[in-house]
Amino acid sequence: MSNQPDILDQVLRHLSVLVACDTQNPPRAIDPDDKIFAYIKGILGDNWTVEITDHGKGRVTFFAKRGEPNMLFNVHLDTVPAGEGWTHAPHDMKVIDDKVYGRGVCDIKGAAAALLALAENTDRSLALLFTTDEEGTEGCCVQMFCDTIPYEDFDLVVVAEPTGMQAVTGHRGYLSVEGHFSGCSGHTSHKGATDDSATHDLMRWSAKALEMADDTGDGELADNRFNIGRVEGGIKPNMVAADAMIKWSMRPATGQDPADLYEQLTKNSPARWQVNFMAPSLPASGQDKSTARQLMERAGVAVGDDVAFWTEASLFSGAKFPAVVLGPGHIAQAHTIDEWVELTQLSEAYDTYKKLIETYND
Repeated sequence: MSNQPDILDQVLRHLSVLVACDTQNPPRAIDPDDKIFAYIKGILGDNWTVEITDHGKGRVTFFAKRGEPNMLFNVHLDTVPAGEGWTHAPHDMKVIDDKVYGRGVCDIKGAAAALLALAENTDRSLALLFTTDEEGTEGCCVQMFCDTIPYEDFDLVVVAEPTGMQAVTGHRGYLSVEGHFSGCSGHTSHKGATDDSATHDLMRWSAKALEMADDTGDGELADNRFNIGRVEGGIKPNMVAADAMIKWSMRPATGQDPADLYEQLTKNSPARWQVNFMAPSLPASGQDKSTARQLMERAGVAVGDDVAFWTEASLFSGAKFPAVVLGPGHIAQAHTIDEWVELTQLSEAYDTYKKLIETYND
């Protein structure tokens, strides 16, 4: 941990302000004039070049750069909804014993606070990208950034999702799909009437998909974390359903192409399918883990195992940026009631990020 006792106080001061800013997604009521951006800009001061881009619908990119950095730190500022049942007010940060509580302290405003403290305490080159649409599983902010910034600009992108401060160089992809089945409404007393049922078609497709993606057996699409999350359809039990809707997701294993999996699951289906989000695993675009791993090892940062959750590191990787996931806290603490992160993790985040810029930035 840092030998400077006031550093953690700085981190916590920033974190308290960030948590107090309500950035729940949904509703994602965020715009370029939001107080969270005003606060960050005030902390950074005049020696930074700041670009704020509004993509609409609460999707805002805040890109700040000082000097000519070789690496980029990415943090999303939006959080999941607070939900009910908190012991403390979710937007009023609390420090109790060795833990910090509040919505977003782990996922991932704690990392943002550590980086702001680092910006205050060093003159080294630094690049920070803050976004607001990660929790909506859209990736618009990062994707638009990658489309406008050449990958040669940065040798490494650090996405600060919670990993227990071990660098993660591989994780699953993500696929989110919505389907609509159409039938012909009628009375269920007629023989064969239910052959026209949208809900029956949906259930037949679902049974086949579950069999194909069974990760407890030898399904042909096993180990891809398939899940049916929502189903709606029909009006009442004695009417043939004229329509039905299903939403499902999949977390493809590292190296699996989500487009291929989507094709296998939806081909020859009577539904109208809509892909809401599709992203590759990490690494992507034909890259391997060696570059990111070597950069971490050179800086003395421990490299951990691949993880099952998805992050926007894969979007950077898909744009040919070498990318790692590295942040304070653990994924089991994210999205929970009474979300928390350990004080030691925040200190370690500051020290590790400092070590990285001292290794790679002038």
